[in-house]
Amino acid sequence: MTETPFTITDEPRDYSQFGLEVNPFPYSPVPDDDPELYCGQEHATRAISDTVSTMLSTGKSKHLVITGKYGNGKSHTLKYTRSLVRDRDDVVVGYVAQPGEGFRDIYHEFMYDLGFDRVQTLAYEFLTVVTRDVTEEEPSDAKDTRRLIDDGEVLLSELVPTAIQRLNDVTKFADFSRAIVHMIYEDTNLYSWQWLTAEGIRYEQRKEMEIHSALDDDTSSVRAFTALKNLLLELGYTGVFVFVDEFESIARLSPKDEQTTLNSIRHLMDQNSHGLCILFGCAPEVWQDVMSEYHAFSERIGQEVALRPLTDEHIVNLVSSYLDSARSDSGAGIDPFERECLQLIHQRSQGNVRQAISLCSRVLDAAVDDGKATVEGEYVQNVLTNGE
Repeated sequence: MTETPFTITDEPRDYSQFGLEVNPFPYSPVPDDDPELYCGQEHATRAISDTVSTMLSTGKSKHLVITGKYGNGKSHTLKYTRSLVRDRDDVVVGYVAQPGEGFRDIYHEFMYDLGFDRVQTLAYEFLTVVTRDVTEEEPSDAKDTRRLIDDGEVLLSELVPTAIQRLNDVTKFADFSRAIVHMIYEDTNLYSWQWLTAEGIRYEQRKEMEIHSALDDDTSSVRAFTALKNLLLELGYTGVFVFVDEFESIARLSPKDEQTTLNSIRHLMDQNSHGLCILFGCAPEVWQDVMSEYHAFSERIGQEVALRPLTDEHIVNLVSSYLDSARSDSGAGIDPFERECLQLIHQRSQGNVRQAISLCSRVLDAAVDDGKATVEGEYVQNVLTNGE
């Protein structure tokens, strides 16, 4: 019997010969939730910056679709933009990995990205305003209001009737108002959360909270989203950002379901002329179909920006940025890669950022294993050829 050719070890590779602590290129080039690097695509960054800045500065809703072929960076671009705005105190940001079967799924994923704690805090923020108006207490924030309630210094019976009445005026959705208020009750907050996320709860659980309807279709989900956005504006937020990735998956729906989904998003846009910014990531061929077949929807999108394949110079900047993030010495630029080898990587990847990163990762590991001092073009050619 011959010996197995496999060599499996947990011994880490040593990248110190290149002045690196680790291989900075991800083995599976899927974007992090909060990417730290973004290179190239200046035309895209200008369009995105204009869209986001317009909503922040004017409060007026504005939307954008980012198109690009698979691996050209749509998800990375959306997540990087999200990372730039999500830490602001005056906005709420939600990411939707893909639109699912309709707007109800978009709403569900958005709420889950916000999370239970964030929505509960919004409930306490609203009660903070009510507490200042109907009691002698002056809580400074949601945490202070929660403490007053938990310590019994403020009674919920003093606050809830007024809170629900005011919420009804703001949201125009009584069941949504009751669900928000029930986020502060320990006995019912999980039921409330399930209702608010369109998961569905039993009639008995709704009855306990005096909620009469269910969020079980696109129409009620649009209504709930609008109610949430109106609550946020009432609390002084500038608005809501929604990042919808892989929008091309709507093409897998039946024509009827696809039209229903697009109509629901269109209605959401029509009902929210202020305080809403939606950025879509979509394959170009699907977006072309949407523009040709669903004019009423596509006309609501202010602009389209297309991600292009990276140029030689973009590849250089991209590789340099990744390497700098892992350097343990004074090296700089693309060292240990030579310019010629990056040109080969650019040719092999055809400017596709995902493939380029994957090839860099593979070549760097091979160079470590082979004890190379630098990574030159001929070596890269051999690695890529032998790996086929």
